[in-house]
Amino acid sequence: MTNPTAETFGYPRTKVAETESWLVLVRPKQPTFGSLVLICKESVESFSQLSAAAFADLKTATDGIERLLSKVVAYEKINYLMLMMVDKDVHFHVIPRYAGTREHEGRTFADAGWPAVPALGSSVDLDLDAAERLARSFAQVWSAA
Repeated sequence: MTNPTAETFGYPRTKVAETESWLVLVRPKQPTFGSLVLICKESVESFSQLSAAAFADLKTATDGIERLLSKVVAYEKINYLMLMMVDKDVHFHVIPRYAGTREHEGRTFADAGWPAVPALGSSVDLDLDAAERLARSFAQVWSAA
């Protein structure tokens, strides 16, 4: 299942993983390396409207995300931001946080907001092909866990 929010973030090309109730996608605008979007597959626009099953499955999704990002990014902290101002479907922006930089495909990814709030306006913008390559490499790590 998909929804407009998933399509906004490049689904299906940016898909890393899927659980019963959630999609995990690479966020094309990367404020830090490994930034993801966690999108509920239910047709709801309020966190309180999620089913009990989606709330329970959120544990599975976040366990997978943190296992993946720990291996690939070696984050020091992780932020889950539920903004939902433009994209109405229930979703989180998942921002791994770290001091210093990370390198990927010849690009340098800094955490411009470290150690304070994430600097969402400061990002490395991946085109859809680069986001898809990153999603595929993350999907391999997710599957191996």
